[in-house]
This record gives sequence, C-alpha cells and structure tokens, in this order.
Amino acid sequence: MFHGVLVTNAFLRTDKFVEHYEWLKEAAEQYDIALSLLENTDLLCLIPGKGEMFVPKELEKVVSEVDFVLFWDKDVSYGKLLQDICKKKKVPMFNSIEAIAACDNKMETYRILWEWNMTQNDSERIPLIPTIAAPMTYANIGYTKLDFLDKVIETLEFPMIIKECFGSFGMQVYIARDKEDLIRYTKKLGGKPFLYQQMIQKSTGKDVRIQVVGGKVVASMYRYSENGDFRANITNGGSMKCYTPSQAECELAVRTTKALGLDFAGVDLLFANGTKHGANVVCEVNSNAHFKNIFQCTNVNVADHIMHYIKDALVKNEH
Repeated sequence: MFHGVLVTNAFLRTDKFVEHYEWLKEAAEQYDIALSLLENTDLLCLIPGKGEMFVPKELEKVVSEVDFVLFWDKDVSYGKLLQDICKKKKVPMFNSIEAIAACDNKMETYRILWEWNMTQNDSERIPLIPTIAAPMTYANIGYTKLDFLDKVIETLEFPMIIKECFGSFGMQVYIARDKEDLIRYTKKLGGKPFLYQQMIQKSTGKDVRIQVVGGKVVASMYRYSENGDFRANITNGGSMKCYTPSQAECELAVRTTKALGLDFAGVDLLFANGTKHGANVVCEVNSNAHFKNIFQCTNVNVADHIMHYIKDALVKNEH
C-alpha cells in the first residue's frame, strides 16, 4: 500500500471544497492508497533561524512518512518549502508548485505559453488571446495618468475583457464595452495585478472545459450561458452538456498542460472561429480544477483518473 498526503487550504472548508477532498480520498482507497489530509495551518511555513536545522522538523517528518504529496492548494510559499523537502527526500509532488503558480496567475500562464511558442514550430504552437498586462501601480496611488489606455484600445478594440490575474469561477472577470467602462475598471483595479484581453466574440457565453490527466484527455464538457452573461462558468449560472472534443482540441489541451508542466488540469478553450470550427484558443488553465460539475455532466470521476495516474507513477518509480 502507498501512503500520500493531500495538502489543502484550512480556510476553504465549504461543502464545495470538502466534497472534492473526500472524492480524492475515496478514489485513493480504490487504488490501495492511504491518503491523509494536511491543512496549511497544521504545520506552519517556518524558515528556521541561525543554529537550527535547515529543514523544519515537522514538515520533514510528514514527507518522510509518505510516498507522495498531492498539493491541492495555491499557497505557493508553503508549497515551495514543502517541495524543497520533497526533492531532498525524493518524494514526488503532484502538481509541482511551479505549475500551480503558473496557472494561478493568469498573466504568468500566458507568459509561459508564449515562451513555449517561441521554441516550437507552427504545428506545436498554442493559440493565445491577444493580451496586455496592466502596468503596475500601487494601491495607495492608483493610476495618476491613463494615456496608456489609448494603446490598449488601439490594439484590442471594444468590447474587451478585463481580468484580475488571481481569481476563480469567473468572478474577477469584467467586460469593457467602451472607454468609459475601461477607465472605470482600470481605476477600480489599480493596485491589483490584472490584464486586458481581446474579446473572442464568436465564443461569447460559451467555452469548452477539457480535463487532462497524465497527458490524456479524460473528460470534457461544453459550457454555455443562457442568461446573456458573456461568461460560461457554471458558478455564474451557466449550463453544461457533454462534448466530444476533436483530435485537434485534445492535442491542444494536452500540449498546453505539457507547456505548463502539469500532471493534471482543466483547460478552457474558446471558439475563435465559431462553434462549427471547434474550440481552438486557450482561455485559462486550472491546475486544481473542480470536477463535480464535469462528473454530473459526463459521469466521469476525474478523481479516479488522478489517483490512477499517481499510482502508475509510483509503481514506475519503484522500478
């Protein structure tokens, strides 16, 4: 029997999150894996002082007693410290902290995918949405001049999308239909990292979520809005139905997870040329995507696939 630890956030204890933790634990049991829970408050992220052990004893003890770590959180500082210990002990971590951090920051996601494109031939490149990072300012200062918005308008045109770099479930995504909207949101978000994106109008209110595990597509669904919302997120009232992705869509989703160094993820694709031509542009990537909705839609339990993938990786590592 293998033993693992599932790292979660102590402050995400609503039913929506706890249910996913339970699904992962139940899936682990099916593959003869004992999965214990570790919250990020159980063992604090300690940087030892002079004269103390370099490796925090408590975290080192946890890692020494398990075969793998499944990091289901976005606490990057905590995760990096834990990952350093895992590397020392040769204990694998799924997903890597670098990959989680890359997905958590939407601008970093695009930067890494753009970097990937610079080293690939045309067939391996990942289609991206034209994107501009908002210039950094400070919360107590804000934007004291807005002339840079003229270049944003010239490049992206209206309507355009504005996204906070850190956010989930479509809750920090806005639409600017004119310059007045653009100025209002820019002033509102001053001091936060955010970006401007061209609106893919043929994909307004619809997208495809493709779940990838271990370089393979295991489930997918079509999400669409029936209430006029430009977002398709289920949390915002969107609907869903089963979707059979084309080979090109599958290859794009898998290639995206490879570029970001992910073991598993939910990849959201948009229809740049309309639904008849398939989803062909990467919108976002979720390293620890919730899988209840896709289960209800497809009857595929992504937790099973994740634990199967981890079990295979551990067996191969033994040999």
